[in-house]
Amino acid sequence: MKTGLQLKLAQHLTLTPQLQQSIRLLQLSTLELQQEISTALAENPLLELEDADEPPELSIETLAVIELESEREAKLDSDLWIAEAADPLSGVEALGLASDVAFDGVASPEPALSDLQPIGEEPAATTSTETSSAEEGGEASDRDALDLDEWGSGSASHDGDDLSEWQQSRNTSLQEHLLQQVPLLREGEFVNALLRVLIESLDDNGFLAISLEETALLAQTSVEALRDDWDHALSLLHTLEPAGVGARDIRECLLIQLQELKSSTATQLAYRIVKENFELLSQRDYVRIRKLFGVNEQIMRESLDVIQRLNPRPGAAFADIAASQMVPDVIVRRTKSRWTAELNQGVVPKLAVSAVYADMLHRQKEGRATPLSNQLQEARWLVKNVAQRFDTILRVANEIVERQQAFFEHGAVAMRPLVLREVADALGLHESTVSRVTTQKYLTSVRGTFEFKYFFGSHVATDAGGAASSTAIRAMIKTLVSEEETQNPLSDSRIAEMLGEQGIIVARRTVAKYREQQGIDPVNLRKR
Repeated sequence: MKTGLQLKLAQHLTLTPQLQQSIRLLQLSTLELQQEISTALAENPLLELEDADEPPELSIETLAVIELESEREAKLDSDLWIAEAADPLSGVEALGLASDVAFDGVASPEPALSDLQPIGEEPAATTSTETSSAEEGGEASDRDALDLDEWGSGSASHDGDDLSEWQQSRNTSLQEHLLQQVPLLREGEFVNALLRVLIESLDDNGFLAISLEETALLAQTSVEALRDDWDHALSLLHTLEPAGVGARDIRECLLIQLQELKSSTATQLAYRIVKENFELLSQRDYVRIRKLFGVNEQIMRESLDVIQRLNPRPGAAFADIAASQMVPDVIVRRTKSRWTAELNQGVVPKLAVSAVYADMLHRQKEGRATPLSNQLQEARWLVKNVAQRFDTILRVANEIVERQQAFFEHGAVAMRPLVLREVADALGLHESTVSRVTTQKYLTSVRGTFEFKYFFGSHVATDAGGAASSTAIRAMIKTLVSEEETQNPLSDSRIAEMLGEQGIIVARRTVAKYREQQGIDPVNLRKR
């Protein structure tokens, strides 16, 4: 084959460095953008931040909206707590333990105190369904047996003490709160040091995240030599406040709290239920639990009420809420008869090119490029791309707000169906650009803080030939379930029929999918 040279003319698309930077900045979240800008300010002397002495803060409008939303959530929590106090088993339902159980009508004799073992002692005859390894409380599977997110945030009643007596401000971490109690134990130096290691190994929920073997490896000693001191330090950790810290799973956490309660028939039965039949408790099989212990309905209800008032996440009250708070990019406010969007000026960086360096480079007579002139060009690109990023975010936010006026006026039940293609066509943008804008970008309003993607949902046909948003249908399902009769809850088929009566055509399996997405139990677990 003969070799040779040949000229060929062709077209191809190349992304310039400026365009690549623009795309990358657009898909960053607000916090990631701040880190990117901090890095650029440290590396590029021609880039400066105006008013650098004053750190950026949330605007007054944002703080007002967040405060209003916090008050609304606090009121909802207060109403839920009142409802739970009025009906203990309704609180059990809110905690994910289901509400009333279909107890059979056979009245069983109430057990005497002598029939129940004292709290903390081994029962004479066990009816446990757990394995021996799970009895030790060291298996991580017990932690997953009950869903923390479905359990309420109740606290154990420690002889009438209120949770606020030990709950510290948000500036105090769980580890700091526990370390303050260590000197009061008056233990030896080695035990105190070991106790501090355990405290530092607690996760955000207050569970122990280190084993005896791992501790021995850190201490460079054998497991057998450390076992006695480790067990003693762990038992001391279990005596600290809040009650339940240092547990290795939910089951052990509940048992620790039950041991500190006053001894009563209901408390002792609750202890035995958690210790011997935790698997049945997690499965909400209360009928079988009642038959195993041979108790009547009243004592069973009282025991479930005791369990409901325990706190399965003792360390959650000390979590740094400010660290995980979503920072809104856009604020939605009502002006006259319309809802409008505006940028949150507290998160918009005021970048500028240093005038001193720019003027110095402008006066240079050499035409050749220098490292400083390259940095000047990079600074100009960054300032322009950041401004373009927020301009695109505001354009997309305004289009979303304009199309979802009914949502901000009436709530989720009035959400309109919307897809990325509609917004992209209306703004003359590519669909991928809109997708980048709606990811990890948030807007705040009197109805809460939402990610942009929340306002996009699939279409569901209606009898009138129109379409309904899947978000609105989920809100309708939640409303129907909240208003149902507890003794005769609505099945998925019945909910589909009721939605059909309102002109929304939804299959039973679609209702089941939307119900599961919202964490709503099936009909057999909602029956009281």
